[in-house]
Amino acid sequence: MRPYSLVGAVWDRADELLPGRVQVRTRNADTGRWSGWQQLDVHPGDARGTGEGRQARGATAPLWVGPSDGVAARLLPEGTASHQPLPEGLRLELVDPGAGETPDPDKAPGTGGTPKDGARDNAAAGSGADGAGTGTEPGTGPGTEPGTDPAAEPKSEPGTEPGTGADTGIGAASPQVASGAVLPELSKDATQAQYPTTQSLVGPRPRIVTRKGWGADEKLREAGYAYTKTVKAAFVHHTAMTNAYACRQVPSIIRAMYRYHVKSSKWRDIGYNFLVDKCGTIYEGRAGGVAKAVRGAHTYGFNRSSTGIAVLGSFDKKKPPKRAVKAIARLSAWKLGLFGVSAGGKTWLKSGGGKFKKGSKIRFHTVSGHKDGYVTECPGARLYGKLGVIRTAAARLQGR
Repeated sequence: MRPYSLVGAVWDRADELLPGRVQVRTRNADTGRWSGWQQLDVHPGDARGTGEGRQARGATAPLWVGPSDGVAARLLPEGTASHQPLPEGLRLELVDPGAGETPDPDKAPGTGGTPKDGARDNAAAGSGADGAGTGTEPGTGPGTEPGTDPAAEPKSEPGTEPGTGADTGIGAASPQVASGAVLPELSKDATQAQYPTTQSLVGPRPRIVTRKGWGADEKLREAGYAYTKTVKAAFVHHTAMTNAYACRQVPSIIRAMYRYHVKSSKWRDIGYNFLVDKCGTIYEGRAGGVAKAVRGAHTYGFNRSSTGIAVLGSFDKKKPPKRAVKAIARLSAWKLGLFGVSAGGKTWLKSGGGKFKKGSKIRFHTVSGHKDGYVTECPGARLYGKLGVIRTAAARLQGR
């Protein structure tokens, strides 16, 4: 068996239910030891509710297991569904993230304090102001990185970055920043200068490792971008995987997750808008521009007018790291502030189906957990218990 590092189960039709719980055991490629049984969480039953289209497959959530060369699986029958036949095409997907070409994000500048480097935002085509259509892709000729806009100008709308450090008093760009691998942290004043059409109560932009920084193969995903009209709430998730990963592994983990969402599950792109590791590093997820209202696939029924933030790890019984909690607060303060939303407030969202009747209007905290919008235990009891702290910290960063 060829080595792999991520496993999930898929089947042909997204609207078919899995009649039980899938569990897997994996064999460590280095030691030859087998793990205990680990459960694969099931994604929502109808992927059309995620906005990913009719071609999407049924799938469990992916599980990062690290370099492995063996796997065993079992299906434990559950409830009345146990009498149903297995869905057509049920199989395991074993994903190798590949080596990628990723700069070391830990050596990039902008990890705190006053920023010393300037960068252009990886802004996508179109403002997304007209709703959840698919954008076009400007500047996609030779030498242009998908997801960037080389024609971005100063004093542009949210989602674009002024072209030089001179616009904000920031010095010459480092190799990592200049290459587009990292967007450096900005002060509150610099953030308002970079995004001049935003509200005055936007939080300072945190440091973000871009898709280029974690080595995304832009040829994998569907062409173009999907937008929604605005961002009114942030839904916090956990990836329900091991907490024992090394932070240097995270680009590989995200590449594997990306490949699983696109190639195995047949989604248009990785589902989450942002990912956060246990060291507090923030990563760009779905393509389209980190400051844009990009429609993700993360909270069934509420992917419109929201953004999804996933913390790598499992936090049902384990306490989330302080650095990850602080990163969520910083990201929420900035992202929600771009759209004039208080991170400590509440908002109304219209349900697309799932936990709540389709078309019904539901009131949420502007920073909510996945379980608030869907029938799940995500983001885990311990991380969910930190959402109040996150809201308070994020609102303070906004100056509220």
